[in-house]
Parts: sequence; structure tokens; C-alpha cells
Amino acid sequence: MSEKHPIISVTGSSGAGTSSVKRTFERIFRRDGVAAAFIEGDAFHRYDRTDMKRVMAEQEKTGNDHFSHFGPEANLLAELEATFKAYGETGAGKTRHYVHDQEEEELYGAPPGTFTEWTEFPKSTDLLFYEGLHGAVVTETVNNAQHADLKIGVVPVINLEWIQKIHRDKEVRGYSTEAVMDTMLRRMPDYVHYICPQFTETDINFQRVPTVDTSNPFVARWIPTADESMVVIRFRNPSGIDFPYLVSMIHDSFMSRANSIVIPGGKLDIAMQLILTPMILQLVEQKRRAER
Repeated sequence: MSEKHPIISVTGSSGAGTSSVKRTFERIFRRDGVAAAFIEGDAFHRYDRTDMKRVMAEQEKTGNDHFSHFGPEANLLAELEATFKAYGETGAGKTRHYVHDQEEEELYGAPPGTFTEWTEFPKSTDLLFYEGLHGAVVTETVNNAQHADLKIGVVPVINLEWIQKIHRDKEVRGYSTEAVMDTMLRRMPDYVHYICPQFTETDINFQRVPTVDTSNPFVARWIPTADESMVVIRFRNPSGIDFPYLVSMIHDSFMSRANSIVIPGGKLDIAMQLILTPMILQLVEQKRRAER
């Protein structure tokens, strides 16, 4: 953690909705003039698409049917921690982009399924923003959680997470339902051991809960909308959180526990604005004071 060079990490699994949360942060940054360096979690995958398929096939031949992007072996977690540490100390570091599709190919000039070259962060940024799978991961050899000043978990209930992933991977990436199911099953051990534990490290969790039937996510025809959901917002340390103010500002919200507030799904963006804006500005103000 660093007063001069703060780090915000947003963590969630594939299909959780971290990209939507990232867009909310970007709006806050633009509105309040916060200069941020960005890391996409996929940038720290160890293998490109072709190599990942090859390594998965090799692992299957040895009896390992659970090699996945959720686990440490398929990622550069030590390098990610080193980047967090370097940014916290100096405000500098490097990242790259993983190119997912043809639209991103036009943006980054590299074929889908490959990485761009490593490039330096912009100079004189106010903070580093990470969004991906491992922003608060802790293993026997890596501790990313210790370097982040504000850690956010994005955690829809599991069936909703699966519905979102199925629809995204089928409609955007052209996968079959069966292929997505195979991916889910392969990732499950790593999900349990490396993704879920991060949400005890996060400072705030946003968990979307549908209010419609999602009992069989593999036949769901559409993703439950925001208005068909509630969001549970849990604070690890509720000290200093003005819950009466939040309840008064977010209509139809209520407190479910001493550290949790429940809001209508359609109010998630305004809730994030109300909760996160003062936290972001506090980090930036601490940075500027430390530099004087």
C-alpha cells in the first residue's frame, strides 16, 4: 500500500461483470479529473490462445483436467505482484493487452488470441487501476492483496455468473453451450481455491442476486436484467460508512446486516458513485499531500 502511488483493484471471475464496474470507475475518473494507469487482468495470462490450448492438452494427457486461467500456473502472478509493488514505490510499471476479438485487433493491431508488446504506464498518474481475476489473490508465494489500497469484489450468485458467461461466450465469442460448460467444469477447482478466497480480502463486495428463476442457467434464454435483481453491498470494515445517508439516497434500499446494505439492481451505478467517489478522492488527496 502506498500514499504516493495508490492502487485500486477490482476482482471477479469470468462473467462476473467486472467490465461494467470498470466503466463506472472510468466515469468517476473523467468527472473528477483523476489520471489513472490501467491493468487488464488478462494481460498477465502466461499463455496466448494457441499456447493455452496446447498446454491444456498436455496437462490432460497427464491426468490434469482442471488446468485453467483461474489458477496460478496459467498466469504471471509473481510478475503482477511485482508490478503492483513497483507502482506503489515509484508510480511506474509496464502492462500489455490480450486481444480478444477482431474489434480489439483493429484497436491494438495484433491478431485475436495474442498479446501486444509490453509498454510503460503513462507518467504522472494519480493511481493504478486493476480489473481482472487476481487483484486480491493470496497464495503461498504471492500476495497481491497487501499492495492494493482499495479492493473491490464483483460477485454475482453463481447461477447468475454462469448465465452471464454463457451468453457472453456464445454471442460474442461464438462458443457452444457445451464448450462453455466444459470450461466451467475445468475451472471449478481453481475457482474454489483461488477466486473465492479473494472476496475475504476485498474491502467492498457487490453481489448481484436475481429475483427471477435462474435454477437452470444452461437453458436460460436471457440474462436477468438489473431491474430483476437486488445487489448486496458488503463492507469489510463498516466504520466510517454513513449507512443512513446511503439508505436515504438510494430508494428502496435497506440494511440486512451491520456491514451490509441491499439495493435495487437498477441503482447499482448510483450506489457505486455515492460509495466510491469519496474513497477515490481521499486516495488522490492523500497522494497529493504526501508529495508536498
